[in-house]
Amino acid sequence: MSLEWFDRVSGELQDHLKSICEKYDRNGSMIVERGSKHPRIEFYTELEDDERDYFSSLFFDPYNEEFYMESFDPDLGQISKVILSDIEDIIDAVHESFHNYLEEDEDDDDYDYAYEMDMDDDNDDNDDLYDPDGENSDIYEIDVDWETPEVTAYIQDNEVEVTYQFGIVQETGDGVLKRINRIRTAADDLIKDETNFIFSKEEASTIIAMIASHMDSLSEME
Repeated sequence: MSLEWFDRVSGELQDHLKSICEKYDRNGSMIVERGSKHPRIEFYTELEDDERDYFSSLFFDPYNEEFYMESFDPDLGQISKVILSDIEDIIDAVHESFHNYLEEDEDDDDYDYAYEMDMDDDNDDNDDLYDPDGENSDIYEIDVDWETPEVTAYIQDNEVEVTYQFGIVQETGDGVLKRINRIRTAADDLIKDETNFIFSKEEASTIIAMIASHMDSLSEME
């Protein structure tokens, strides 16, 4: 049993999808869940209230080392599994799911596609803007190349979710670790808390060594 193929696809898939589809580049995202018996990658768009609208799930069978998607056959009344043998098949399947999702939303008129507004003429690239002091900060913004998608570190009963994402600051080459904590309240409101930690290459090795030497002393989240 190996997750090497899963990790490789997880690391490359977002960039591949962004490069072939402008609409996905603007509004598509993915999150990696490695803790399940069959790890999976969930694809979604983020709505204005920080809610996620999921449109596709990609599963991985670690025993057979293969990716697959599930689909419901209304004629047979059962779920079928479609094996995706290589990364090109995976990209095509997710890309098709994304456009099917957009078409369904346009037909239902339930979703106002957020990026149909006019884009600035001087928007030379599609890099994420990272604002370390919040969206209303007047201090500064820095450009970050996000090297990974959001990776789930902890999830509990769809009420609490903690994710991490790693990026590189374009100007300085420093690392950025973004932590997002999402909490679903009893009133079904979503609370989103985001923190960012910037560090240099020299600091990274020290941080890794300190954590590794104290892993046995840490307690699991409850």
